[in-house]
Amino acid sequence: MFSQAKRLLIGKPKKNKELQNEKISNKKALAILSSDALSSVAYGPEQILIVLSVLGAVAAWYTLPLTLFILILLITLVLSYRQVIYAYPQGGGAYTVSKFNLGEKWSLLAGGSLLVDYILTVAVSISSGTDAFIAAFPNLYDQRILIACSLVIVILILNLRGLTESATVLSYPVYLFIFGLIALILVGIWKVATGQVEPQQTSAIGTSVPGVTIFLLLKAFSSGASSLTGIEAISNAVNNFKDPAPKNAVKTLVMMGSILTFMLIGMVTLTYYYGIMPQTETTVLSQLAKQIFGDNIAFYFIQGVTVLILVLAANTGFTAFPLLAANMAKDKYMPHMFTVRGDRLGYSNSIIILAVFAILLIIGFNGKTENLVPLYAVGVFIPFTLAQLGMMLKWIRERPTHWRKKLFINTLGTVLSFTVFSILLITKLGHVWPILVFLPIVVFIFIAIRKHYITIAKQLNVDNIENEPVVKSKNLAIIPISSITKAVDKSISYAKITADDIIVVHVAVGDTNVQQLQKKWKTLYPEIRLVVIHSEYRNVIKTITRFIDKINHKPAYKDYLLTVIIPQFITNKRWHNLLHNQTSFMLKVHLFYRKNIVLSTIPYKLKR
Repeated sequence: MFSQAKRLLIGKPKKNKELQNEKISNKKALAILSSDALSSVAYGPEQILIVLSVLGAVAAWYTLPLTLFILILLITLVLSYRQVIYAYPQGGGAYTVSKFNLGEKWSLLAGGSLLVDYILTVAVSISSGTDAFIAAFPNLYDQRILIACSLVIVILILNLRGLTESATVLSYPVYLFIFGLIALILVGIWKVATGQVEPQQTSAIGTSVPGVTIFLLLKAFSSGASSLTGIEAISNAVNNFKDPAPKNAVKTLVMMGSILTFMLIGMVTLTYYYGIMPQTETTVLSQLAKQIFGDNIAFYFIQGVTVLILVLAANTGFTAFPLLAANMAKDKYMPHMFTVRGDRLGYSNSIIILAVFAILLIIGFNGKTENLVPLYAVGVFIPFTLAQLGMMLKWIRERPTHWRKKLFINTLGTVLSFTVFSILLITKLGHVWPILVFLPIVVFIFIAIRKHYITIAKQLNVDNIENEPVVKSKNLAIIPISSITKAVDKSISYAKITADDIIVVHVAVGDTNVQQLQKKWKTLYPEIRLVVIHSEYRNVIKTITRFIDKINHKPAYKDYLLTVIIPQFITNKRWHNLLHNQTSFMLKVHLFYRKNIVLSTIPYKLKR
């Protein structure tokens, strides 16, 4: 039943040779890897206005120069990550750059920051999309947690079905959003240009604003810049592109940057011209759409695609997280399970774990993930800064063709990224301090995982085989039984083939008829020794374990390797297992870590 349900949800398993077909085109990549960055248009300009609104509408003109600085940062990041993709076409983004240029600790900080950020991306995006949906249907407010978790599960299933399928399904809403926003901007500009709209009473550029401070402007800038999360996702997923992968990844990155630049300029300019300010009951984008289109189908179309893009921004996390986790797992900094591909050739373990953590965050914060947004922003500007710094060192060390131009771009990226990170840290320390505590712990865990794998590899290395103890020359089979059954008979037959000596042990508890068992045993197996041990405290597992330990330490058996052969019948139906006491399973668990013991299970399949 489970296999049938799994097949229905995620489809038939794919062969390894089909992996090449899982590469995605630029159009699909733009949709699934840029959704997080593109969705920032829906809330980025509003975040700037929210900070400036404490000074009133007179401060609205500051959105224009602040957006200009954000666009400089955006263009710098796009150019910087373009160089990252060409320099490290294997993917990995900031983690890979830091690993080769800054060292282990810094690469783990970059990787850990990005992994945490992708989890926050899913939680924040889904919660934001749910809030936008609830705004249209207020009666569903009490079900917002259930709706948010259900949306995570829907995107989880789509990603488990494979990259190409999820890209096909999820690309439509993203392109509808792009089409809707471009149409909104073009219609708005056309109405302004043709005089159909009277300019609102907004302050002129350069107007003196009482109470404005550098600190406030920096806070507004950092709030707007925090919407640039997701820029690095394409550099982490270069391997998912069709060949030539680096060239196609760069084309997609540049296209994303161009679309985002156009949208930001259009949104901020029209918002300023129309004199729109933040309101508690609606968004800035919603106000702008209503003023440009009116209360009609076009307005509701914008509302609908905005909800979709906010939800689907989570898919950036589902695409980039597994690839980064696989890169780090190959370097032994994460469990090897993250390198295993599932039935549909995706990294299904990573996808499932990401969904679980996102759901836990949504439930833990009761669907109100506003406090996660600063962590989300700080988490991404750490790898931004490290990636640019690592590329700077690379150009200084290698000095390839045009290295000064490349160095200038990455130096500018480093300065701007670190500046935004510092501003976020200063202005929102009360919200972001947990990540400063959490990330060093994550780095420590990564190092501990790698140390564990290296230690195991040294112990398993065949070069050290001469240091191993001498292998025993004989085999003693010990068979624990509760009664004489066909499963026991099968185990004895196996022991006769493999062992030099056989001891069968029975633990007598309660009202067990020992005499009858011994009599039947002598009749069936007179040549095999049966040891009966009485347990006053009815502890079968401990009694058998002590008996085996005694045998193991007897001088007479010092040359013997002990093989504990455990008879076990297999029920015809799985639920039948609930009717049995699982003694054989518990005994195996108890003996698993004992030295000089081989465990062997002899199954006997019941027909009914």
